[in-house]
Amino acid sequence: MGKVCPQALESSTTCTFTCKQETFTLWMKSLVLNGKGCTVFDSNGQIAYRVDNYNCKHRAQVHLMDQNGDILFTMLKKQYKLSRFWEGYRFPATRNDHKGPCFRVSKTYKISRGGSIYEVELGLDKNQPYIHKIESSTCNSACKISNEVGVVVAELRRKKSHSGVDLGDDVFTMVVEQNIDISLVMGLVVAYNLINCKM
Repeated sequence: MGKVCPQALESSTTCTFTCKQETFTLWMKSLVLNGKGCTVFDSNGQIAYRVDNYNCKHRAQVHLMDQNGDILFTMLKKQYKLSRFWEGYRFPATRNDHKGPCFRVSKTYKISRGGSIYEVELGLDKNQPYIHKIESSTCNSACKISNEVGVVVAELRRKKSHSGVDLGDDVFTMVVEQNIDISLVMGLVVAYNLINCKM
């Protein structure tokens, strides 16, 4: 099991790209008693990622960690005028971080077939911004993440048993396509759920 206390990564190589399509199980529960967060298991049932929010009343800063408790992304809640959004930083960050966020996720308030659309700005830390989109189909946490040309790169949907029974409203299957940074996708999924107050 991973460490309880998050640790900063010493290496800058935190990208983990998929070699093939990969499937994960996302459980919208923290492994810490009375904590808020989520736990992600790989196809072998091992912990791959986790979010443990120890301060449930103040969720303006959240850490996405790997199985060892090393921080991959620090996500900060921001507000500009009436707009609220979450920014993700590759390393533990503070509000005065000058490197800038790796991504920003915000709700667009456009309705799409009964769901919602969220704009994802990527590459902000490299001054090469490009846009992805998160589209939710229902009021639960299920969603699809599409790249700038509309190709779905990851999908989150309710997990079902082999007989087709839903395993609960807090258990999801996450499918990530080939050549995609899994930790980045996880950061986007966490920010999406934070916007919707799911953790």
